[in-house]
Amino acid sequence: MATLHPPRLFFRNAVQLITLSGPPVPRRGTALSELGIIPRGGVLTEGETILRSGPSRRLERDALRLRADLVDCRGRVVMPGFVDSHTHLVFAGNRVDDYERRLRGQTYEEIARAGGGIQSTAHKVRNVSPSALQSQAQGFLTQFAAHGTTTLEVKSGYGLDNAQEMKILRVVRSLQATAQLELVPTLLAAHVLPLSYRGHAAQYIGEVTGRLIPAVAQQKLATFIDCFCDRGAFSVEDCRRVLTAGKECGLIPRIHAEQLTRTGATRLGIELGAASVDHLDKLSASDIRALARSNLVATLLPGANFHLGLKRYPSARKLIDAGAAVALATDFNPGTSPTLNMQFIMSLACTQMRMTPPEALAASTINGACALGHGDRIGSIEAGKQADLIVLDVSDYREIPYYFGMNHCVMTVKRGRIIYSRRQSVGGCNA
Repeated sequence: MATLHPPRLFFRNAVQLITLSGPPVPRRGTALSELGIIPRGGVLTEGETILRSGPSRRLERDALRLRADLVDCRGRVVMPGFVDSHTHLVFAGNRVDDYERRLRGQTYEEIARAGGGIQSTAHKVRNVSPSALQSQAQGFLTQFAAHGTTTLEVKSGYGLDNAQEMKILRVVRSLQATAQLELVPTLLAAHVLPLSYRGHAAQYIGEVTGRLIPAVAQQKLATFIDCFCDRGAFSVEDCRRVLTAGKECGLIPRIHAEQLTRTGATRLGIELGAASVDHLDKLSASDIRALARSNLVATLLPGANFHLGLKRYPSARKLIDAGAAVALATDFNPGTSPTLNMQFIMSLACTQMRMTPPEALAASTINGACALGHGDRIGSIEAGKQADLIVLDVSDYREIPYYFGMNHCVMTVKRGRIIYSRRQSVGGCNA
């Protein structure tokens, strides 16, 4: 039987090759703007790995020797694939009813008290099969790839009981086996208190910590453990119990923090050595200083603020200027941020949070990778790293957020294979 050679690809003639080369750590301060741009750049890949990057003309000889297939990028921007480090991918149906109620004047919390919100999505999840959940999620993943995302974190959280949370995580495992994108699973059983446990939060937390977390860890269904610490959700002490139990079982903490009100969740995340604290709309000045001194990634989710029609956004400028490590993510979910377009998130970060285009780009790639603990292998274009990259139909990377709401992605490459290509947009192999 003939041995198949691993695919070898030579991406050439990029007007700007955004490498983000450097140490595999989150970028902070001025380093967040250092993109490692190579004009007229090229990338040579073999199998799942990047062999070399540099000026296209310097790679021609190696590409010829290796008989690499040519991909002519025709003067477009090439950059690492987006790393979306906060999503709620697996759910049933949608929440367009909630959307209309909010437009008619009801608040997020009023809708939740009336039976909408997370509880309504959990009800739908209980009434559909795993295959239906997988089918809807797979459709979204196709769109993630078409918009340039190559890796995404996926939370549970719409089960609200042990059996349904396990069902969601098993759907994620099935997707990991079939999807072309890389999925990183998180257990978020402490999302909101189930209606059946109203007034008995301690009992529900006991179920999660005593039974669900050990079972998830034993079956290796999740990498991370998360908790929604906020008004109308769980207290700091509740979340301490959940995240500590997760850590004891080998799960890495991350936490929804300071979204609707300041609770002290950021300090809890720092105390427990979380990978990231996410949302951060209501940070105090002392919280910002503490984050800047910590190793945590501050993951900002402006899509939720936009969809909820909020005037206040997270204080990205203060966080960056203080020296905190900032990442961006979609928070893709049916209730508060139904977008999977990281390019749009970059636009919101620039226009609403006053991040600069290079800061937003680094926050959407290498810092997202570091928030997932994968900065050593994804998030930048460097020799030895995984060949995850995208080609964008722009002549300058600053056009990505400038032309807001558009999809500029014409090719997505995951582990050295072209998984999405807009026909006749890029010359050469499989385009």
